[in-house]
Amino acid sequence: MAQTQARMLSPLLILLMAVATGVAVANNYYVQPLLDTIANYFKVSHTAAGMLVTTAQLFYGAGLLLLVPLADMFERRRLIVVMMLLATLGLLISALATNLYWLLLGTAVAGACSVVAQVLVPLAATLADPSQRGRVVGTVMGGLLLGILLARVVAGVISTWISWQAVYWLAAGTMLLITLLLARALPVYQSETTIRYGELMRSLFGLFRTEPKLRSRSFLGGLSFAMFTMFWTPLAFLLANPPYEYSDATIGLFGLAGVAGVAAARWAGKLADSGKGNTGTWVGLGSALISWLLLFFAADSLALLLVGVVLLDLAVQLTHVSNQNVIYALQQQLRNRLNAGYMTCYFVGGALGSWVSVNLYQFGGWHAVCYGGAALAIIGLLYTGLKGRIANAL
Repeated sequence: MAQTQARMLSPLLILLMAVATGVAVANNYYVQPLLDTIANYFKVSHTAAGMLVTTAQLFYGAGLLLLVPLADMFERRRLIVVMMLLATLGLLISALATNLYWLLLGTAVAGACSVVAQVLVPLAATLADPSQRGRVVGTVMGGLLLGILLARVVAGVISTWISWQAVYWLAAGTMLLITLLLARALPVYQSETTIRYGELMRSLFGLFRTEPKLRSRSFLGGLSFAMFTMFWTPLAFLLANPPYEYSDATIGLFGLAGVAGVAAARWAGKLADSGKGNTGTWVGLGSALISWLLLFFAADSLALLLVGVVLLDLAVQLTHVSNQNVIYALQQQLRNRLNAGYMTCYFVGGALGSWVSVNLYQFGGWHAVCYGGAALAIIGLLYTGLKGRIANAL
């Protein structure tokens, strides 16, 4: 059975799934370099505009909890196509938004349905040969991270050259194209699990009681993504105002500084395949702390800002892929529910990080944001240390 599934997963299909996850998850990140522009366009505060990022993360988390487990009930290809079409609808609502409330609605719809990326990742893991699973997951997750990074670049350039609304029109068209390609390329895959939705949800919460590794890795995942969003959410405000005063296009280009995280995803996958996945966790958390120490001086030093963002993206991705490989190894038949539980915690952490960061920036400036990010990195290291050797304790 495993060999038959592996034959379904050609290199071209792996590439398409990587692109699809990137395009889907990008929907949550187009807005980040546009926050200052949108705040001025709708004449709202930075805190109000920052709610767009928080809404995207919260509804993504809700989609992970409520929609991703459906992959254990319905045929995967059909579910993926439907979710991508609904995400496209959310992008169209955002493109047509006449006030912040409509933009929040479109963001919520697109955010919830963009969790299709988290149906594609475990599907790739399921179809992959066990000996190659870490590399396949790392490749698909690399596409996801690249989508996050390029989303900011594309959004910034298009907003500067045309308008912020054009960003959402282009995103909707891209989603529709990828949906059509997946509809033709993905194999039909029906889960062998026969379970009702209510039972499925109860079993998902039950996994947190019975799987200590899921609890530990979910906590670390939420913590690491909180650090990620604590940096990226207020970055537009820092760069759009003195001393930088950059345009949306220039702000978006900072997304390229985190491309190192794509390589980190593949490295973390190889470490997992060789039984050294815990190394990625330790290196990731330690690197995150160092990055925040560098970013403390970002308001005065462009060089330290660039080094800090590269290191932070690498750190978060190392921790995340290491976590996912541990989660996927627990119970293959429950992989979608395990992933849903982990990723829900991951994006709830991201939403909290966004919300905290805009408030810290509003009341204490950039240095307050860095204090908060460094505190989270220290908590992660202390938590890992108190658990002893991760291989035995997590």
